Amino acid sequence: MIYIHIPFCKQKCSYCNFHFSTSLNFKDEMISAMKTEIRLRKNELENKSLQSLYFGGGTPSILSADEITSMIDEVMKYFSFDRDIEVTLEANPDDLDKNFLQQLSKSPVNRLSIGTQSFFNEDLKLMNRAHNASEAEGSIKRAQDFGFENLSIDLIYGSPTSNLEIWKENLNKTIALEVPHISSYALTVEPKTALESWIAKGKVASPLEEEQNKEFYYLSDFLKDNGFDHYEVSNFAKPGFYSRHNSAYWKYKEYLGIGPSAHSYNGFDVRSWNVANNQQYIKKLHTGILAKEEEILSQNDQFNEMIMIGLRTIWGVDIESLKSKFDVRTHEHFQHEIQSKIEEGILVIENNHLKIPEKHWFMADGIASDLFLV
Repeated sequence: MIYIHIPFCKQKCSYCNFHFSTSLNFKDEMISAMKTEIRLRKNELENKSLQSLYFGGGTPSILSADEITSMIDEVMKYFSFDRDIEVTLEANPDDLDKNFLQQLSKSPVNRLSIGTQSFFNEDLKLMNRAHNASEAEGSIKRAQDFGFENLSIDLIYGSPTSNLEIWKENLNKTIALEVPHISSYALTVEPKTALESWIAKGKVASPLEEEQNKEFYYLSDFLKDNGFDHYEVSNFAKPGFYSRHNSAYWKYKEYLGIGPSAHSYNGFDVRSWNVANNQQYIKKLHTGILAKEEEILSQNDQFNEMIMIGLRTIWGVDIESLKSKFDVRTHEHFQHEIQSKIEEGILVIENNHLKIPEKHWFMADGIASDLFLV
């Protein structure tokens, strides 16, 4: 699978610390550089038949439909597509007007991931989103009108401008709109963000973990009651609408990341990442040099990652796979660390897979980190 990072946004959301620029001055040069990177890395994926192509960001929908199609055409020069390939475009509601959707519907893009975040203007204002509540709802309906049935929306819970009743209304609206996939995250205060500064200055209240916990479990119960599978801590889907791209990440599949700050993984022990600087990225690629660094993952790193990712999903950690991949010392550590948590009911073993019972999923990252090798 291939991930393409589009490092541009109209404006900076208050909670975001991803790599992007709000200036489009070098958009054409960036697209050219990314096409060069695709060509230079055409031999890196072992399986050339792609099951997933994902445009993330930043805001990929800031590009025109023609620019998106030209990027897809470039990938197709060097990789083949499975017949039912999933081609996802992350999009902001304010970009999804009729003209853009009409053009996009003629492209290979067959899945949209819409950054809705909330259907309430007070939430959106706090997040400094470029769209309003009306656009949030309208963009979903327009996308459906143009034939995009495979839709995912992002929703953020636990905001200081929200509460459980508002959260319930957000979810009721989502169900009414018949969206088949939802990615939902607690509002997190990341370093060097506007939100962190506002909280430090007392302009905004800090998110409350107790409230986020309550809203998370309501989210899970409500969506399951409405036919969704809770297949990863932050992801819910109707049967047949799981994200193939993200599922491949969670199953340790090989992937190739194109664009500044994008990461790649060989499926075993090598991870690489591109420079998180637009000008440096363009300059290097202009001279035919890859703008990336790489690291060899230690056995500890590989083990910790397998535990962290696996315990966030319904599939859990395959104990046989873990046993065959790591040495005796690692497996002994694993058996020792899980024992007390199994006795407490925080971990369970089902069909030789280690899992966290769903009632403890809000604490999944902490539970996983307790098992890490250091």
